[in-house]
Amino acid sequence: MKPRTLRNAISIALLVAVTGTSEWAMAQDTTTDTATQGRAPVTKAPAKTPPKKATDKSAAPAATNLQTVTVTGTRIRGGTTPSPVITIGSEQIQQEGFTDLGEVIRSVPQNFTGGQNPGVTGATGGFGNQNFTGGSALNLRGLGADASLTLLNGRRLAYDGFSQAVDISAIPVEAVERLEIVPDGASAIYGSDAVGGVANVILKRDFDGVTVGARYGGATGGGLATREYTATAGTTWASGGLIATLKDADAGPIYARQRSYTKYLSDPYTIYNGSDSRSGLVSVHQSMGDVAELRLDALGTKRGMTGDTPIRADSYYRYTPDTSIGLVSPSIEFFLRNDWSITFGGTYGKDDTVDEYHVVSAAGSRLDTQTWYRNKSRSWEIGAEGPLFPVGEGEARLAVGAGSRTNEFRVVPKVSGSPYGGDERARFAYAELDVPFVSPSSGVPGVHRLEFSAAMRGEDYASFGRVATPKFGVIYDPAADLTLKASWGKSFKAPLLYQRYADKTVYLWSASMVGAGGSPADATALMSVGGNRDLQAERARTWNASLALHPEALPGLEAELTWFDIDYMDRVANPVIYQQALSDPAYADSDFVDRSPTPERIQEFFAVYGAAFYNYSGRVYDPSKVVAIIHDEYVNAARQRIKGFDLSGSYRFGLGSGQLTVRGSASWLDSAQTTSVGQPEQTLAGTVFNPAKLKGRVGAVWVSGGFSASGFVNYTGGVTNRLPTVTQKTASFTTVDTTLNYDIGKRAGALSGLTLGLSVQNLLNRMPPLYTALYATYVPYDATNYSAIGRFVSVSVSKHW
Repeated sequence: MKPRTLRNAISIALLVAVTGTSEWAMAQDTTTDTATQGRAPVTKAPAKTPPKKATDKSAAPAATNLQTVTVTGTRIRGGTTPSPVITIGSEQIQQEGFTDLGEVIRSVPQNFTGGQNPGVTGATGGFGNQNFTGGSALNLRGLGADASLTLLNGRRLAYDGFSQAVDISAIPVEAVERLEIVPDGASAIYGSDAVGGVANVILKRDFDGVTVGARYGGATGGGLATREYTATAGTTWASGGLIATLKDADAGPIYARQRSYTKYLSDPYTIYNGSDSRSGLVSVHQSMGDVAELRLDALGTKRGMTGDTPIRADSYYRYTPDTSIGLVSPSIEFFLRNDWSITFGGTYGKDDTVDEYHVVSAAGSRLDTQTWYRNKSRSWEIGAEGPLFPVGEGEARLAVGAGSRTNEFRVVPKVSGSPYGGDERARFAYAELDVPFVSPSSGVPGVHRLEFSAAMRGEDYASFGRVATPKFGVIYDPAADLTLKASWGKSFKAPLLYQRYADKTVYLWSASMVGAGGSPADATALMSVGGNRDLQAERARTWNASLALHPEALPGLEAELTWFDIDYMDRVANPVIYQQALSDPAYADSDFVDRSPTPERIQEFFAVYGAAFYNYSGRVYDPSKVVAIIHDEYVNAARQRIKGFDLSGSYRFGLGSGQLTVRGSASWLDSAQTTSVGQPEQTLAGTVFNPAKLKGRVGAVWVSGGFSASGFVNYTGGVTNRLPTVTQKTASFTTVDTTLNYDIGKRAGALSGLTLGLSVQNLLNRMPPLYTALYATYVPYDATNYSAIGRFVSVSVSKHW
């Protein structure tokens, strides 16, 4: 490429940093090699090029392949990221009996099943662990759903509820070609939120025909009666293709009375909420010769959820949130000379949740609270990618781009309270360079491959200012059988808009309730909580190194060992454990606790924070009895350290008339947190409501003709429960899943194109490990790590025309 042409491409990309409006992320082309379909979640070995998978027997002639291949974790077409990439294809999803992407991510050992996920009950670890909308959110390394980024064909979706989570289960799995997960910091490529990593849902590109399906299931112990109906249609033509999917699903609740270990809880008490959802998705691409390609993705999902919690013997709360999710994302990519391309794209997304609580009694149902949560996102981006200069047998490639993203958050109470919320706008520019110093064809002794990559992204937020996140990586193959990879980088996460704009509230406690010893019986303490508009970005440094084995003598074998280390600083947290505010000496000299408030300070305190006041002291408020003021609003105070190892592998070989694939992965995690300066370090991994230290999944799939059979063992280690009077560790949780599928294939008659399936999760009907709940109204197990579903059996049938 001529230098002048390159300068023009870069100039165009950077110009939009001033005029654009937000992130479109990647121009994902799902004509990428599909040989990873059905494999274990193992990093693809860069030294090997697996054979192309045969095209689907129902597919029409393939559309024009413009070779715009992009891999998650890099913007370089055809590039390889120095981070591990977990690839789960559509065949693997079907073989293992998964029916939505929430089930898929919960099976990945690197992902924590706490946060926003079905089955997570109330009173399970505070703000971060709440089944608020019934959706499923990625939560890599247990850093929180707001610290893992989820993309659809490279585009950002709107946040869900009041956190920066994204409901991945809103995307119909029937339209998914594969899911790629990079469990490593990726802010240098994608910006905010990608601290734990990023997941990219890549849609099917060339689907031909119509498939309709139905699935019915239920838990053998009672509850979770499930029905699903799906319809997928698509067509291809010489220059493009289209796929459209509709899905209708309902699942009944599981009540405490339906499980022996929760029968003591008052009725009605749902330990797994019921849900219903309707989803629709359309994805279309149209090429204009070799000049350009147009793409459009659109998604719409509506979900309802129902849960019951007793209040008294004669009444209970009925919780009925309704959520509506939408996404429209158009883009156009121009193909220039010398293999350069320029992409323009935009995305509009929204997520509305109407959260309702009804008080139900013998007298009827009464609306108690109704709150509307709205998240909207708008983004634009322009990017350019292409070769710079030849290097050995290859070529150095560059990707540059710029754009802008705007997020909007609103909370509107309908029964009582005042609306609040705000906006955030960020402008950004990025550059990524990939230099293959030595390629396999170079013939350098002892260096089969050597590749260096560097990326830098700068973002300018209207609230907290600028942040820069670099990332450097190296890939080294000493021989064709072995790959060594390492990366270092910085990542960040913008504070939640909820954490910035939440209403301020004042509580009055008795002094003894906040740790005071020897105080008068009528002594009280004031405490403020709420948003903080001066919050800064959370920042992290990430290290990653891996060793991948892919021997040419055993072409069906792949294995990888990965070490990771994350130093996560300035995490937004409530800085005070309020029960210890007046007993912990670490708070004595802090800015968060005032032990000698003057009347003037008390008056000023109410002027700033006293919009809402709740008296939990048990006595009438008297300013003269206040002995302390506690500031517990959100601040950048916490620090986390996360490190561990991942091990994954697969081996595929012929067995009898078919092929057997043995695959599995495991993750060992160690993490701890310091809430604020002077506080002792608290262990996270291996404690209740945090990830278990060890988690794994291993099994096998046998395929012969149209028949497939799979069996997998899931393991989650025990967690420690620290109560005021006792410390106890739960047992581990081991379950077995099995799935049978039979595809009749094309034949004469009505059975042509018919596929039958039988799936059993938790075949041995293991109940969750039990512990002593803090209160008698809580479930006696850690709902963030272990499931109360028990054995779940489902049957499915689909037909393709």
